[in-house]
Amino acid sequence: MTEVLASDRRDFSVFVRPSEGGRAAMDLAVEGIHCAACMRAIEKGLGSEPGVAGARVNLANKRVTVEWEPEKISPGRILDRMDDIGFKAYPFSLDRAEDQEKAEEKRLLICLGVAGFAMMNIMLLSVSVWAGNVSDITPETRDFFHWLSALIALPAAFYAGRPFFESAARALKARAVNMDVPISLGVLLALGMSVVETLNHAEHAYFDSAVMLLFFLLIGRYLERAMRRRTRAVATNLAALKSETAVKFVSETEIRTVPVAALVAGDIVLVRPGERVSVDGAVIDGHSEIDSSLVTGETLPRPVEAGAEVYAGTLNLTGTLRIKVRAAEEGTLLSEVQSLLDRATENRSRYVQLADRAARLYAPVVHVTALLTFLGWMAFGLGWHPALIIAITVLIITCPCALGLAIPAVQVVASGALFRARILLNSGEALERFAAADTVVFDKTGTLTLPEASVMNAAALDPGLVALAGRLALSSRHPLACALARAADSREPVPEAREEPGIGVSAMLDGKPVFLGKPEAAGLGFEAGRISLAYPSASLIGVKFGETGAVIAIGQKLRPDAVETVQALKRAGLRLLILSGDHEAAVREAAGALAIEEYGAALKPQDKIARLEMLATEGRKVLMVGDGLNDAPALAAASVSMSPIDAAHIAQAQADAVFIGEKLQPVADALVISRRAHRLMLENLWLAVIYNFIAVPLAIAGYVTPLIAALAMSGSSVLVTLNALRAGRRG
Repeated sequence: MTEVLASDRRDFSVFVRPSEGGRAAMDLAVEGIHCAACMRAIEKGLGSEPGVAGARVNLANKRVTVEWEPEKISPGRILDRMDDIGFKAYPFSLDRAEDQEKAEEKRLLICLGVAGFAMMNIMLLSVSVWAGNVSDITPETRDFFHWLSALIALPAAFYAGRPFFESAARALKARAVNMDVPISLGVLLALGMSVVETLNHAEHAYFDSAVMLLFFLLIGRYLERAMRRRTRAVATNLAALKSETAVKFVSETEIRTVPVAALVAGDIVLVRPGERVSVDGAVIDGHSEIDSSLVTGETLPRPVEAGAEVYAGTLNLTGTLRIKVRAAEEGTLLSEVQSLLDRATENRSRYVQLADRAARLYAPVVHVTALLTFLGWMAFGLGWHPALIIAITVLIITCPCALGLAIPAVQVVASGALFRARILLNSGEALERFAAADTVVFDKTGTLTLPEASVMNAAALDPGLVALAGRLALSSRHPLACALARAADSREPVPEAREEPGIGVSAMLDGKPVFLGKPEAAGLGFEAGRISLAYPSASLIGVKFGETGAVIAIGQKLRPDAVETVQALKRAGLRLLILSGDHEAAVREAAGALAIEEYGAALKPQDKIARLEMLATEGRKVLMVGDGLNDAPALAAASVSMSPIDAAHIAQAQADAVFIGEKLQPVADALVISRRAHRLMLENLWLAVIYNFIAVPLAIAGYVTPLIAALAMSGSSVLVTLNALRAGRRG
């Protein structure tokens, strides 16, 4: 084994990372993964290689995570083994993965165009031959048109059929059978038989049947690819929250800007107001407020001083901090979120779609049926030539066009219905998971509530004081001040206003002192206590004009239809929970207003995943609705997930659907539409079964020609497509 390792001089060290137990790990981008059979072939093939500790396929993003023992096998040998299995793999690069996805979709579209163009021209030739009186057509004329059809069909079929031929070849190389094997066999046999029939001056050739098969199958494959397209660029990237550099103390008094990757535990860094914290660590000097809303879901800014823990990705608001590094590039809360995210995505990618489950038995049944048909007719004394024609007819009539269109056609129509309901679907197969959901878990901040803060006690306040507070707020960059200025629609700042960090903004106006900031600094501490009892989730700001003052409650209101939507979900029999990173009082207030009895507060990302796993052990299929970074792992771990359009990018990328607007109604609409779509998928599969139940016996009995078989197959495809259109109806 040492000699093998030494002989492999390819350097993949930049892609290799350490794993548990002294193992190494690497992510591979893989071409050609499109079904559960591919996943099993890769995992089984790599798992049988000595030295490979494990392989996990992520169908959603076409990636394989491999772990191995470095002393027993090299990364190059793993890539060679992938070639042996029948899949081309590359060390994962985000740009390469996106380019491959675009190239594959473009290739399918070109193949579809080639097949469609060839089909129309061959059918035009067929119509020209049979348009006149059949008895007037000479054998020479018929043969001429057959050869013209062959001239069009053969190159077109070999080009347009590549997605199926290559997939079938990979499956056979891996000693497996997928749905593309009978497709390829049927097309190639139909073409080969047509050439033989033309050489023998036979009356019929079936070039049009073969190309028609490819055309309808490519429609289904392209629709499937379109529905699987995901915005993966932000799904694996937390750069929006990561600080790539940090200000490090290189001596007691000297600072220097360094890459975060160069920091080690024990270093001291400086974080100024308005900057994101780049490390996990403890404050050793300074006072400030930290906005953790995007990372933990906590709505209120958190005061920090010496000894307080801070996390990478949070925003320093008011004061300068010196922080002792506990973890920088690896081991931070952000890296932990990414790790949870990767594991959750891999687990969910193991969901087997309805079409894959139906296809598991389809290929072997088709092959056995065609073979038994051939052998049966031979046993009854029919010659090999007519027996082969009947067997090929069976292959053509059972070709899974209807099965290939049954699911993608419904997905496309249902996604249009969802779009009209202001829902953008990221993943076509998620429709099945939406339909199965029996439990809905909501995040609170930005999900059940509106993302932008507003004045919660506006009705009890003097409008003049609110307007003044808004004008003063324009002179501060504090998030609460920005929210107040936006809520008051203020555009004219108070002249010569001065801000004292951590305290507030003060000025002189019309000869009187004005102030906006901490209620205690304005002498409004007692009033603040009273307001906090009425609005436990709100942040409080004091405003004073001379001797007149008030306390303003700034907070996030529930979405305008949240109560009605929650009631509708309850009537539909769904179990509802709130799992939030916000503090207990705020979550309890929202749960009470919505009459949701089960809730959890102050939860970290791993806590949310633990609760979801607990629900899964109870047999629950969970729809998770969330918007923040701390929700992203839970969104990936849930059976199915949704995010609002203004959610953090990483949350949107993990969600199966994104909804637009202020209303929560799209959550209920998604469940209604997906359940109807799932019912239609099942109906389409049954239509395909009934079609085969009627057509196959006729084909076996020899009553159907290959041309009639192709027309019947096309008719079944049209039928399931028409049925799929019902997924878009209203109501």
